Amino acid sequence: MLWSKSFIPTLKEAPKEAESESHKLMLRAGLVRMLMGGVYSYLPLGLRCLNNIENIIRQEMNAAGSQELLLPVLQPLELWLKTGRDKTIGDVMFRITDRRGRKVSLGPTHEEVITEVARGFVSSYKQLPFILYQIQTKFRDEIRPRFGLVRCCEFIMKDAYSFDRDEAGLDRNYKLMLAAYKNIFKRCGLNFITTEADTGVMGGSESHEFMVPAESGEDVVEGKNALEVGHIFKLGTKYSEAIGAHFLDEDGKSKPIVMGCYGIGVSRMISAILEQNHDKDGIVWPDEVAPFKALIVAVDATDSAIMKFCGSLYEGLGREGIECLFDDRDERAGVKFKDADLIGIPLSVIVGKSYKESGKVDIKDRRSHKSISVADKEAANRVREILDGKSGIT
Repeated sequence: MLWSKSFIPTLKEAPKEAESESHKLMLRAGLVRMLMGGVYSYLPLGLRCLNNIENIIRQEMNAAGSQELLLPVLQPLELWLKTGRDKTIGDVMFRITDRRGRKVSLGPTHEEVITEVARGFVSSYKQLPFILYQIQTKFRDEIRPRFGLVRCCEFIMKDAYSFDRDEAGLDRNYKLMLAAYKNIFKRCGLNFITTEADTGVMGGSESHEFMVPAESGEDVVEGKNALEVGHIFKLGTKYSEAIGAHFLDEDGKSKPIVMGCYGIGVSRMISAILEQNHDKDGIVWPDEVAPFKALIVAVDATDSAIMKFCGSLYEGLGREGIECLFDDRDERAGVKFKDADLIGIPLSVIVGKSYKESGKVDIKDRRSHKSISVADKEAANRVREILDGKSGIT
């Protein structure tokens, strides 16, 4: 992507409404823009990072044997009446009466809906077990939205649900999801803590939280502020009994399906990642989450030789599937370098004075700020090797 053709509205200073370091960086780097309190638009760079997080989640969830589906945002309030949660979490529900007089809610979560799906299709023990998941927008009427994407009225969540015939099956799937979650958070570059937790309004017999130490965290774990990014529950038969999701066992006896629930705050993950991956100059994206793999900086966009080489490098890497952002703007070098540090792409290829004098280009690592000088003909190969982990910058 050419920077000159891109919508990347970087800011020199953080807006006054920014409350935390991650919130400041999201606004300054042009990842999101607030529409109103607790509601954000995802701008192109932010959406690319969000998509990368979602892809990591999908890969790990699919590898664990779960299947993706998509449930409705609109939910009939009668389902919530069956479980009684219209009262226990009723204050945060956005409620609507449609033109037919039906009372519906914008989904704050989907336990009732997914149980209704299972009720309609599962009749025999032979159809169990299975795990379903979705990545979906949720809506909660938060009394105090804060810290950017940490606590929003509209947010993106991955919620998965396991369906088993007994507690032994639930135990197996619970452990499977526990392992998958650890893989997800590691790949997203997070230092996290796994703790036992209260099941709260979700109900069930056991739950674990995944907490990320962060200044903007709303919880305290081991004397430090921490931000919850994931929560898993053994629901048991709470929802299946209330909704009527039963199956016949080998003896023809009707039993309620045994369920588990596994949630990740997908949009909140961006805040968590930024809280742990930044320095005084800006964002330092983990490799798998970064919006681009590399940034190509033409220090002088008025120099035809520099622009020709940068264009050739950009196109060559692109043909190999390496997505690059090419800073082809006619801007001062200082502006380009500050923006490069701010948006935090892991690897930069800087083409400037050294290229003109000796045919050399600099490859810089964003995290360490270390760089190496290589011959122009070797630049593409070295970028590939560094991204593949076959070579480093020392």
